[in-house]
Amino acid sequence: MFGRTPLAWFNLTYRRQRLLTALAGVAFAVVLMFIFRGFENALYDSQVQLIKLFNADIVMVNRIKTYMFIPDTFARSRLFQAQAFEGVEAAYPLYTTTADWKNPVTKRVRPLRVLAFNLNDPALNIPGIYDNPANLAALELPWTALIDTQSRPEVGSTQPGTETEISERKVAIVGNFTLGTDFAAGNGNVIMSDQNFLRYFSQLGPDEDSRSLATVDIGLLKLKPGTDAEALVKTIQDALPKDVTVYTKAGFVENELNYWKVNTTIGFVFTILTAMGFAVGIIIVYQILYTDVAEHWAEYATLKAMGYSNFFLLTIVLQQAVILALIGYLPGLLLSLGMYRLAANGTGLLMQMTWGRGLNILIATVVMCLISGAIAVRKVQATDPAEVFGI
Repeated sequence: MFGRTPLAWFNLTYRRQRLLTALAGVAFAVVLMFIFRGFENALYDSQVQLIKLFNADIVMVNRIKTYMFIPDTFARSRLFQAQAFEGVEAAYPLYTTTADWKNPVTKRVRPLRVLAFNLNDPALNIPGIYDNPANLAALELPWTALIDTQSRPEVGSTQPGTETEISERKVAIVGNFTLGTDFAAGNGNVIMSDQNFLRYFSQLGPDEDSRSLATVDIGLLKLKPGTDAEALVKTIQDALPKDVTVYTKAGFVENELNYWKVNTTIGFVFTILTAMGFAVGIIIVYQILYTDVAEHWAEYATLKAMGYSNFFLLTIVLQQAVILALIGYLPGLLLSLGMYRLAANGTGLLMQMTWGRGLNILIATVVMCLISGAIAVRKVQATDPAEVFGI
């Protein structure tokens, strides 16, 4: 890569303090890009994490429920009708609503998302429910619930045994599970049995819609092994009245993501912010490389006078840029992993670092440094060696 004499490496390591400053600048730009992309991906990932935990192959919703936020329900009889189709093994109704949760210490109220289902139906694959018989048994008691350990601190204590109020009625926390927040559950989640769901929400005030088990928020269909989910979705959709929409589980995830990507400004905003981090990195690395080029002006002019081409000079500076990118990326990645953990703990969002996302930022870092190097070397390429030596 460097030829016989590693000029690029010698130029960078000649002054260690400057090298450390350069690497810090690259790492800073890497952190900026990781953080902005991380929050964008976290918002998308968090929005579909509950859907991915549905114990279902097919999902049914009200036809106007284009995304999870919309609180419209459909008749539970539609779920029974779908269960009669060949290939359907089981049908699970899932009930959701938003309820006021009172912090047991401060007495301040925060809205939490409530998820409810028949305890005999394994509707959700959330750790802490069906893998914990004690939690499942405790949910059978009246006025009880499980609470998300990822709930925001403002919610108050999530320790089992805590007693407080939800929807202005007493509730006892009998266990925990881990899910996390999203747009619909900005403060956290609560899980209860369908019978407790009725106790809390079947007799609400005149300004609120009381609930019953006759209407379902989300219908979950579990298929028999070997059943073609795509074909069955079309069959059920054609046969049932048009007041419901039927998706494969993957299709429902895609539909949710498309809504937030297409109909909101989330992607645009974070793309702009990531581009700003990219631009900041170009400026930082340019200043570093240009300073190095200017300091070695005479040496570069000597090389040109000896017959070395502008392309050779360009390769030296670009090699320096690649070295800075590769070495500076590592501390940026490590810092970003730590900040991802802090952000996840503080917000409850699903901050995930994947190989693909890490590779994308690495490529962006290399491109960023190459652009800086190409700009920094332009002046020396345009310089006549005779002008440098005053001939």
